[in-house]
Amino acid sequence: MVENIRNIAVLTSGGDAPGMNAAIRAVVRACSFYKLECTGVYRGYQGLIETDFETLDARSVRNIINKGGTFLKSTRSEEFKTKEGRKKAFDNLKANNVDALIVIGGDGTFTGGQLFSQEFKFPIVGIPATIDNDINGTDYTLGYDTALNTVVEAIDKIRDTASSHNRLFLIEVMGRDAGDIALNSGIGAGAEEILIPEENLGAERLIDSLRKSKKSGKTSSIIVVAEGEKSGKNIFELASYIEENLDEYEIRVSVLGHIQRGGSPSCFDRVLASKLGVGAVEALMKGKSEIMVGIHHQKVVHVDLVTAIKGDAKIDKELRRVADITSV
Repeated sequence: MVENIRNIAVLTSGGDAPGMNAAIRAVVRACSFYKLECTGVYRGYQGLIETDFETLDARSVRNIINKGGTFLKSTRSEEFKTKEGRKKAFDNLKANNVDALIVIGGDGTFTGGQLFSQEFKFPIVGIPATIDNDINGTDYTLGYDTALNTVVEAIDKIRDTASSHNRLFLIEVMGRDAGDIALNSGIGAGAEEILIPEENLGAERLIDSLRKSKKSGKTSSIIVVAEGEKSGKNIFELASYIEENLDEYEIRVSVLGHIQRGGSPSCFDRVLASKLGVGAVEALMKGKSEIMVGIHHQKVVHVDLVTAIKGDAKIDKELRRVADITSV
């Protein structure tokens, strides 16, 4: 154990994700287990700058493992992007006898944390939390499994209407740069087509596929579209293009939006958050810094923040193959 680690602060930053509260709970209770102090930082990096701190103990985090969002709140801080802002944050941490920091979020959170750690030689460990599952070095990020279940449930309900009225539904899911939600939920919900930003299949290929589906006897179709997919400027333009070139279907668009980021976390996300929260505290106790704790083959792993931020997370080609086979 590193003897100079006596007080660990924890914050959540960037977009919220189901499982963040469970991760905070695990960090706080791991600190309690190891006889360390824990400081909760409200409103992310902006809270560091404004000293929005609260001492947390094991009882402070009771009954939150099942709650979505983050009780510590999250905000994006423009001031933290400046060296002066980061200096304020550092001074506040030292003035409150905080020795290390755990940041829960995605690549933007990790980028800020890595820069802060380098500038002030301050120990930082990251926990990946984003429904997009687009952080390199970990098999899963917090919130991803819950978002998938939310999306599949929504698509199942939309399919009932699609089947009843012989309609073609284009369903937009989150995933500006990564198609994990679209690909996995599309397979899980039995979508006829899945459009993701990692591939540029084009609108013409989609039209051809839909014509083949119609000839094979399909009377309704579900197309799952990741928000970053560019067959059209947006999903509504894509829908208009299909209407102009294919008159066999009545077309509807459904944008699931922020419903995907809310709700009670799944059991998987609660367990993952607990593993990573404890792992983050133990990593700091071992003298680790500028790393992310992730999960790989069910084991907690340490990944350099640089790798987590800049790594190239690729789409699972086997899943794409499965999707093509099962959508005939």
